[in-house]
Amino acid sequence: MCIHQLNLLAASNNLPITNFLGKQHPIEAHHLSSICDIMEKAMVNGDTCIIRCILVVFQVVFKFFFSPQTERNRDIVRRSGLLLWQLLMAPRDQICSEIQKEVCLAISSGLNILYPGEAEINNLLKLVLTEGERNSGLSQLRDVILTNLAEQLQNNRFGSEDDDHYTFIMCVSVICFRLNDELLHYILKIVVRESCVLITKCQTVSKDDFQRLLSTVPAASSCLRYLMAVQNHLLSNTILIKPDENDDSDSSLQGETLKVQELKTSILSLATQILTGCDEVLEMLQQVTTALIYSDISDREQRLKGLEQITKATMLGHLLPVLLTSLMHPNLQTLTMADALMPQLVQLVLYTSQTALLLKTQSPVFSELNSSPSGASEQKGKLLPDERMLEEKEEPGFLTGLKIPAPWAAGKTVETVHPVRDNYKFKETVHIPGARCLYLRFDNRCSSQYDYDKLVIYAGPNTNSRKVAEYGGNTLGYGSRSVLGTGWPKDLVKVEGDTVTFSFEMRSGREHNTPDKAMWGFACTVRAQESSEDVSGGLPFLVDLALGLSVLACSMLRILYNGPEITKDEETCQELLRSKLLQRCQWQVEANGVISPALTPSPSPLPLTIDEDREFTYPSDVLVPPVGHYFDLPRIRLPPGIMIKLREISGRARPQFRPSIK
Repeated sequence: MCIHQLNLLAASNNLPITNFLGKQHPIEAHHLSSICDIMEKAMVNGDTCIIRCILVVFQVVFKFFFSPQTERNRDIVRRSGLLLWQLLMAPRDQICSEIQKEVCLAISSGLNILYPGEAEINNLLKLVLTEGERNSGLSQLRDVILTNLAEQLQNNRFGSEDDDHYTFIMCVSVICFRLNDELLHYILKIVVRESCVLITKCQTVSKDDFQRLLSTVPAASSCLRYLMAVQNHLLSNTILIKPDENDDSDSSLQGETLKVQELKTSILSLATQILTGCDEVLEMLQQVTTALIYSDISDREQRLKGLEQITKATMLGHLLPVLLTSLMHPNLQTLTMADALMPQLVQLVLYTSQTALLLKTQSPVFSELNSSPSGASEQKGKLLPDERMLEEKEEPGFLTGLKIPAPWAAGKTVETVHPVRDNYKFKETVHIPGARCLYLRFDNRCSSQYDYDKLVIYAGPNTNSRKVAEYGGNTLGYGSRSVLGTGWPKDLVKVEGDTVTFSFEMRSGREHNTPDKAMWGFACTVRAQESSEDVSGGLPFLVDLALGLSVLACSMLRILYNGPEITKDEETCQELLRSKLLQRCQWQVEANGVISPALTPSPSPLPLTIDEDREFTYPSDVLVPPVGHYFDLPRIRLPPGIMIKLREISGRARPQFRPSIK
């Protein structure tokens, strides 16, 4: 299969053969017609070898050598498409799986030629998405097309702009990327169904099949891979987008703003659908977990442990963590996002925390009490009154007994080459956000030839920061035969702050009798805590997911609580809003306890004037409902600056007083 090998080589964008094939002249229509004649004859004779060869030829021709510009070419394309679909829809007993795969690859390679236009591509995708479960050929074609589109989005490279053929592929890819809501909804429904089926298998399949299932995950299906590519494409463009520093015109800024708003709208729509789908999958996960807990399957514990690994293979593991992390970015922390996603986030927090608690209760500590209700009641009866009261008050959650891993708990290692060479220089800065101090532990092999071949440590981001200590030399009897100061530290070195800088320089030349161990250099581990015992292996997946959802929900709640951002008009009118002019408003308490503006002023005696320099407070009976009579409101003396702004806003000039003429 030399042609097949050629096609595989051409599929790689990094090989010279790709550029060579892309620059060849298009094939003429009569040559493609001859290829179709050979295919028809092979199909009549049932020659599978020739059929496979011609299918590979179709893939190469569609990808590099054909352009449907004339009417005759379009007729040949329609004929080729009919032959391919005839093979694709043939019964399984008449076509082997290898030929079916080659047919799908041929249709995918000629997607832009066989289906020119957005409407035709959308109709094809709708067909394979809705009917794929009923027909194996359509299902395989769906997987091939979505996999290719996902790879194009991940590579973010659609060909050369100078090549008309590749430019058309780029346009088709953009069209397929911006699928309409109906097609995206179909893909999401398939992903949700696949995730639910995968989780259900943890309960329904046999023991051997369950072990085989564990060995195949967390592989993602083609539909899930496509959703991952779309999500990553949108999120990366929104988070990593940077304005053009060379173009600060109003039209450029307006265009960038529109692009960002369009991306945020797309992300909001996609995030809403993903969170809705995750809600269904989590509901199924909770049901399967509950059923496994109360089942009498012999390998129940193994299935519960494997359930977490299976869950990572669903959209909960491939889509949700990336989405939660990206939504914490400042570009996506908006009031619109918080208002739209908050109800779904709360529901997901409940599902994940409840399911994580269910799985946690199956640990050995709880298993004995859960397996015997009578034993649990007897244990409770033996408790003392104070212990019984404490037990009733305590409500252990899914985090009870778990150690939350601290950032940088494992530490960061900083080291030179071993051994150091002549004129060697080394400089590195370690920054651990949020650390009050840093603890440095040096390797016991640290050494340098002379004491002026030294390491200097600074408590800060550069060598201009405060010097903490310096170390150099060796005690092995070579070079200086001594060490700088007290020598390389055996105990922890404490550095105040969250940043430390290491600067090492080899100033001497290596002597001929100096061994490597006397010029080993240094190695140091930097941690944010004094002991390394706090290092944790991580959290269970569902616990980690519940914590991530909780953090995002709290962040969105804060946005909702703060409300809309201050507008430019509000910033301009800050002095007016802070003035006591607004205190002239009278308030009354209604029967239901709500405070609302009073239609009539309070009968409480108020001063005739209010001094702007002093804090004004109403009398205690100002909230008493009015009794019906009126009085003059106090006059507020406003500063001249506020009066000038009020006149500018109202457009009314200061009145001019003229002496009257009698």
